[in-house]
Amino acid sequence: MCGMNSIRSPMAELLAKRYLPNGTFIASAGVRPGERDPFVDVVLEEVGLELGRRQPQTIDELEDDYFDLVVSLAPEAHHRALEMTRSSAVEAIYWPTPDPTVATGTRDQIVDAYRGVRDYIDKMLKQRFAG
Repeated sequence: MCGMNSIRSPMAELLAKRYLPNGTFIASAGVRPGERDPFVDVVLEEVGLELGRRQPQTIDELEDDYFDLVVSLAPEAHHRALEMTRSSAVEAIYWPTPDPTVATGTRDQIVDAYRGVRDYIDKMLKQRFAG
């Protein structure tokens, strides 16, 4: 979960599918509505992943809201995750993840910021789930 489900959490959703067994329900969502970010497509394609026609969704739009684990990647998402899991046996963890939209400079410098986010999320997922 992240702020708008347009950058960090969609990356995490696709990357997580690499490490978790087939059949594991994995979904990403945002706290508020967002719009798809084309730089996400660029950096996911570099590692052989694609969002396809997927569009950002909010936590309230998810078809299923039962989870064993909620990983939040932005402060507002973590607050929401804690609210959602307060009265349940769901683990909520927070991986503070930079917002690459604040990057400035050339296109290459901006794409590098998105790569950094992708690689950080991938590293955290490997540590938690790989092997």
